Amino acid sequence: MTDPNKVIINVALFGMTQSGKSSAGNILLGSTDFHSSFAPCSVTTRCSLGRSCHLHSFMRRGGREVTLQVQVLDTPGYPHSRLSKKHVKQEVKEALAHHFGQEGLHLALLVQRADVPFCGQEVTDPVQMIQELLGHAWMNYTAILFTHAEKIEEAGFTEDKYVHEASDTLITLLNSIQHKYIFQYKKGKSLNEQRMKILERIMEFIKKNCYQVLTFK
Repeated sequence: MTDPNKVIINVALFGMTQSGKSSAGNILLGSTDFHSSFAPCSVTTRCSLGRSCHLHSFMRRGGREVTLQVQVLDTPGYPHSRLSKKHVKQEVKEALAHHFGQEGLHLALLVQRADVPFCGQEVTDPVQMIQELLGHAWMNYTAILFTHAEKIEEAGFTEDKYVHEASDTLITLLNSIQHKYIFQYKKGKSLNEQRMKILERIMEFIKKNCYQVLTFK
């Protein structure tokens, strides 16, 4: 029987190699489930599911305090330094069906470095993969997580100015996904502060989508 005082949200991470997917996944989980390190090549080669501890009284719903649990699917980066697009796509497709086949996916997070211009074929490859895997309704279930956001602060940009002056490619994508985006800052913020801010934004997106999910067979 479903517990009315508990909400489980399912999130999948997509993005280019060294975009910070695994690190972002660890922040969402409040753990170190996913191996994350700097390397001159792709680090993640297989999909992996992590589950957070219960966040008690995270929010209120229907006048009741609700406990939140997050399930995060980390995926190999694409383009990948060792794996073909066909291999990565099949790996992620099977993982989505295995972990979220019946429960469904609430949100696909496209992880993109804020200090890397969003232009060229490489940055659009992960977007294309999301479109192919999630289908025609992909834009309702996709948001962007900008990692290394402290770099834009150091460069004198605000979030609004950054988005306003973004490439046409990024602006077109943001328009498609109803401007669902989050900036992840590391410098000067504790891991818990980062985590709570990101989770609150994710819940805003999921609520706006009426808690709908994408199922996979």
